[in-house]
Amino acid sequence: METDKLINALAADSRPPGVPLPLVWTGATVGAMVIATTVFFAMLGPRADIASASQTLRFLFKFVVTIALAASAFGLLQILARPEAEPRRLLSCLAIAPALLAGGVGAELVVLSPDSWSARLVGTNSLICLTFIPLIGIGPLALLLLALRHGAPSRPTLAGAIAGLAAGGMAATYYAAHCTDDSPLFVATWYTIAVMLLALLGALAAPRVARW
Repeated sequence: METDKLINALAADSRPPGVPLPLVWTGATVGAMVIATTVFFAMLGPRADIASASQTLRFLFKFVVTIALAASAFGLLQILARPEAEPRRLLSCLAIAPALLAGGVGAELVVLSPDSWSARLVGTNSLICLTFIPLIGIGPLALLLLALRHGAPSRPTLAGAIAGLAAGGMAATYYAAHCTDDSPLFVATWYTIAVMLLALLGALAAPRVARW
């Protein structure tokens, strides 16, 4: 038997019978959104001035970045769940969110005077950011890792890290509605650290949860 046919056969055998993979991903996505929404509104809720904040470019830009990260990571995760996936050809899609954020940071540095850069980067909610993005994202990450069990990822550590990025992007999108620090400098620093914590957790957990 050829290697690719053997891999496909093993992948088919590893999936629980009667559960189509698209349905698994749909269920995981809906469940992740329900969990993230519940945690967000139970513990934080939107910022008090969200109506006026939504009229500003910096506030809206946060959602552009976080949604781009969540969408690109989730799309890549579904591909990595298949054993024949070649990640080197796919990882470039993850550059979308960092490229957007880099552009936002560059524009911020041009617009602001250098003596204000440090204050914008540090912000006022860094500890809250580092706490609540992982807290909102841990449930969605667990569901995405469980969904990987229905696939056959040949690189579970990488797939787990991407699951963490997807969960982190989703959690950061919710948290952005609460956060009053809208500077791209703040987002590039603290949002990134918080999301990477989930990526690290996913990378560590996936080989145990999603092995086949």
